[in-house]
Amino acid sequence: MHVPYKGGQAALMDLIGGRVAYTFENLALQWPQVKAGKIKAVAITSARRLASLPDVPTVAESGLPGYEYWSWMGISVPARTPSAIVFRLNNAIAKVLKTTEAHEWFATQGAEPGGESPEEFAAFIKAERAKLGPVIRKAGLKPD
Repeated sequence: MHVPYKGGQAALMDLIGGRVAYTFENLALQWPQVKAGKIKAVAITSARRLASLPDVPTVAESGLPGYEYWSWMGISVPARTPSAIVFRLNNAIAKVLKTTEAHEWFATQGAEPGGESPEEFAAFIKAERAKLGPVIRKAGLKPD
């Protein structure tokens, strides 16, 4: 039975309290409770296992081949930003993302840093829109 919540924190509290059997939620929210042993991570929705949780299989490994979904974030600038500025920003961000501190911080969030080129990130966004657009339309939502 689906139980709708207004936010992940309320669902997490009900999971810890035994009022629900499982949740499907962002790992950054659940990570502290997994580390504390209050909940158990059963599967990761990304295509590959996380370095921070190497013993937790992916959903695809758990019996749903081809399944992949993960949240991501990126940095964007206005479309007419000069390419020299985009290149400079990308290099600075990539440099930070390669640091030990960044990798450690992302690991505490149950995540891994990217650092693609602007062209690779644009291609990724295009692929995500192509993949998720039909799902959004089928659900009756308006894609932007």
